[in-house]
Formats: sequence, structure tokens, C-alpha cells
Amino acid sequence: MPLLRRLLNVLPGIALCAAISMAGYALQHAEEHVFGRAPLEALVLAILVGAVLRTVWSPGPRFLPGIKTSAKFLLEVAVLLLGASVSAASIAAIGVPLFLGIVATVALGIGASFGLGRLLGLPTRMALLVACGNSICGNSAIAAVAPVIGADGEDISASIGFTAVMGVGVVLGLPMLLTPLHLSLPQYGVLAGLTIYAVPQVLAATAPVGAVALQLGTLVKLVRVMMLGPVVLTLSMLTARLREETDEPAPHLTAGERPARGKIAIHRLVPWFILGFLGLAGLRTAGLVPHIVLGPAAWVSTVLTVISMAALGVETDLKSVAAAGPRVTAAVVGSLLLLGSISLVLIHVLSIGST
Repeated sequence: MPLLRRLLNVLPGIALCAAISMAGYALQHAEEHVFGRAPLEALVLAILVGAVLRTVWSPGPRFLPGIKTSAKFLLEVAVLLLGASVSAASIAAIGVPLFLGIVATVALGIGASFGLGRLLGLPTRMALLVACGNSICGNSAIAAVAPVIGADGEDISASIGFTAVMGVGVVLGLPMLLTPLHLSLPQYGVLAGLTIYAVPQVLAATAPVGAVALQLGTLVKLVRVMMLGPVVLTLSMLTARLREETDEPAPHLTAGERPARGKIAIHRLVPWFILGFLGLAGLRTAGLVPHIVLGPAAWVSTVLTVISMAALGVETDLKSVAAAGPRVTAAVVGSLLLLGSISLVLIHVLSIGST
């Protein structure tokens, strides 16, 4: 049977990536045991373990189909499942002015960060990944944007790695700015929600400050997550040229996704998993997604993402990532500073939490 043969064909590579992801989770638990928290999440650790493994061993042909399936299809399913965690109720809770401000901040953040990345000499694809990762929701945004712009594993690994490290730095450093910037608790919550890229990290940065900062920061962050679908949809229609270009080796994440020259096919311009993401978000808004499935869906999405990142790590040439290191680091740091500045301007323009 063709389906059974295909499953057996991809099973060794998927099993390899799953084993690497388990190593990532084990290292995360070790961090929590030693430090009381995990400075690096399993997702980042899976990339590192996979990349280190690749430096000492190259997977044979029997592993390659499963590795590619993990890096592409499993990653797309993970992004699709994120739609179940999004609803319009979050938007209604924060009000129209702040909602529009968040949309404007994300748009300006992407534009300014992309421009900075290009100014620093980053390739177009990597500059877009860094810009979207910092401006929307980090790893998930990078994972979602990658297929529609033709990014390869090295671009993704470098972008996620540096963005994740800087994300940890922001979580640790942002609370220290509460007093110097004379921020009220609502203002700090909005700043955290607009600048920190992962929901758990927003919780970590706001919970010690107070309940008001925690609640507002979480709501703002959820609205940023909701921007993922529209942004990727827009990019999928504006970056057809990037998907068609073959100047980068093995653009495995977009194989089969590129529209034919001279033709515009909506099913190719709009990736299936983005339509699924938007569809699930609509179902959640309509109350058609049972609450009991939200936790498992989020868990499955996280696990699939970690397995996908393990696959990307195995496909990554560490020498190439290291060569891009200083430029990517500068782009990520600069992008975060730009995003923080835009966020502070928005807070004062809207007079959020002014006393």
C-alpha cells in the first residue's frame, strides 16, 4: 500500500528527530533542576543538539525523508494548531484604540526590523525571519513565515537561536526598567506584551510585578499572536519571487509550494496550514472549539514544533550559522530596541495607565 510504504519511509527520520527532541526536553528539565528555571527552552535545545549531532555524524539516506517531513509537514501542522488558541474575545477585552495600536506596532516593527536587517547585510529571507520573529511571536512566527518566503534550515535555525537567546535576556532585563522608565503596572504590562516574543516568557516577566501587569501583558501578547495569520497571508502574496528563486541550496521547506510563473493559484499563494490556522481561529471565536481540546492542541503543537526544530538542527551547517552570527545578533538586538521604542511611544500616545 502506498500510504504504508510512505509511512515506513519517513519513520526512521521522524524517530531520529523525536529522539533529539526528547534530549532537548531532558536538558530543559536538567536546567530547571539546577537553576530553578530553564534559560533555554526545549525548542532551542533541540536545534542545538541536532546541530551538534550533525557536526559529528551525517544521517544516511534512510533518515532523510523523515527529517524533511519533520522539518516541513510536522511544522506546518504545529502552526495550524496554534489557531485553536486564538479568539476575538481577547481583542474585545483590550479596546479598539489599543488593538489598533498593537496592529500598528507589529507592522512598524516588521518594517523597521527588516530594514535594519538588510542594512546590516542580512539576506532578505533571514531579515524577514528576524523581523517577524521579534515583532509577532518568535519561534511560531519564524516557523510560519519560513515556508512562504523559501527560507532554508540554516536561516531558520540561526533566526530562532539568536531570537530565543535575546528573548531570555529581555525576560530577565525588562523588569529592571520598571523604575528607571517610571512605568505604571498597566504600562509595564503593555510593554512586556509588545516586546517579549513568547507567551510563557510574558508570564514570567509580568507575574512577579503584579496581577494587572500579568493580565494586560497576556492580552496584548495574544493579540500579537493573532497577527500571525494576516502577516503570513500578506507575505505569501507579496513574496512569490522569493519562493521561486533557487539561489539557496535545498529550499526543502517550500518544495511544492512555489506557484508557477505567470499563474496565480490561491491554493499556492495561501499555504494550506495558514488557511487552517485562520479557520481554527474562526471556530474558536464562534465557540465551536470545545474548551477541553485547547490544552491538548497546544501541547501537540509545541511537541511537533520541537520535533521540527530538531530536524532543522540536523540539517544545519554550524559553520554557516556561526559565520552569520555577528550580523544576526546585531539585527536581533537592534530589532528589539526598535520594537521597545515603538511600544513606549504607543503607551504614551494612548496615555495607557497614566496616573
